Amino acid sequence: MPASRPMPAIGRRCHELRVRDGGHNWRVFYRLDVDAVVILGVHDKRTQTTPRSVLDGCLRRAERYDRDVKGDRR
Repeated sequence: MPASRPMPAIGRRCHELRVRDGGHNWRVFYRLDVDAVVILGVHDKRTQTTPRSVLDGCLRRAERYDRDVKGDRR
């Protein structure tokens, strides 16, 4: 299994990085922009599927980043 995979459920250029640490399976959700790597969320994976609440939180953070940070660049 690759350490990172695309996450189109969150958006374009979004990925999930799998990190094993002790007894935990962490998932780091991030987006690759031209000038930044935007961390959208971190989740302690305990089930097969990613909870909808985690995906929704990542979507909100990506939208907020686009509005607050990228919107100021002209």
